[in-house]
Amino acid sequence: MKRILLIYTGGTIGMKRDSETGVLKPFDFNQITDEVPELNELGHIIDNVSFDPIIDSSDVRPDLWVDLCRLIETRYSEYDGFVVLHGTDTMAYSASALSFMLENLEKPVIFTGSQLPIGVLRTDGRDNLLSSVEIAAAQDADGHAIVPEVCIYFENCLYRGNRTTKNNAEDFNAFVSANCPPLAQVGIHIKYNRQQIIYPRQWGKPLSTNTDLDTRVAILKIFPGMSSEYVEAILGMGNLKAVVLETYGSGNSMTDPGFLDAVSNFTQSGGIVLNVTQCQAGSVDMGAYANGAALGRAGAVSGYDITTESALTKLFILLGRFSDMNKVRQYLSVNMCGEISK
Repeated sequence: MKRILLIYTGGTIGMKRDSETGVLKPFDFNQITDEVPELNELGHIIDNVSFDPIIDSSDVRPDLWVDLCRLIETRYSEYDGFVVLHGTDTMAYSASALSFMLENLEKPVIFTGSQLPIGVLRTDGRDNLLSSVEIAAAQDADGHAIVPEVCIYFENCLYRGNRTTKNNAEDFNAFVSANCPPLAQVGIHIKYNRQQIIYPRQWGKPLSTNTDLDTRVAILKIFPGMSSEYVEAILGMGNLKAVVLETYGSGNSMTDPGFLDAVSNFTQSGGIVLNVTQCQAGSVDMGAYANGAALGRAGAVSGYDITTESALTKLFILLGRFSDMNKVRQYLSVNMCGEISK
């Protein structure tokens, strides 16, 4: 029997319609097997813990990631896997953050949720929860986790957490991982894509955590007609250390002198501009076109095919770990836990 810890942070999956008022409200997760009795048939020991208060995912802050990280670290030796129930709106941010914060991870941490409350007849939450628990408990013949990563499971697919983006507010298939194939697909059987799963080079290393986050980062999405004054206002914010710059196509931007001067002045003063494409699929290549090359000359760093969610949280982690900005730039080009295709 495997031991799995369910961690309920909030979100639609934990809601149930009040029979008297008709209003959706959180139910007591100690009664989760009353709502999903199929959990008893999996043959695992399933414990649960709920955040108090629970958090709407739109209100998620880095403090939640630190609390999650410390909870998993504290209970790590007790359980074979962890399932984090979380609202969908910021799930990709949270999963990306935890992938960088949990170092030497050898056990599954599976984020899941639902588009419909678990108490609704057609809910997707029941299948998402059951499959997530089954994946979190899966081990090979040596007793090692089959998926020792931070992942998101949704609508029959398991994705690497730091390669996902929420792309649909209405369909059950709410997430996409355009630059990294699913780590597992669930049908009659669970088919694991072991060539894509990242395994420890050496099993048995103790879990370590990175909880020092520096959030002095902004996201700047370029658009036609964007004024240099607007860019200067963002880059001129006090104490700003880095910017995730969402550019066109393969990392291209306008060549307006005011814009490029603002970027150059920011990077020359020590700031970091991480170039990330606005496209869901594909990669930044600042050598492909003249407009991208101009950004490179202005000091921008390539984000390759990293998602915006992963770029932001990776910067939080690196800025919290290193005071030397050159070290931060160096690690932005390193594939730390599968976040870029390098």
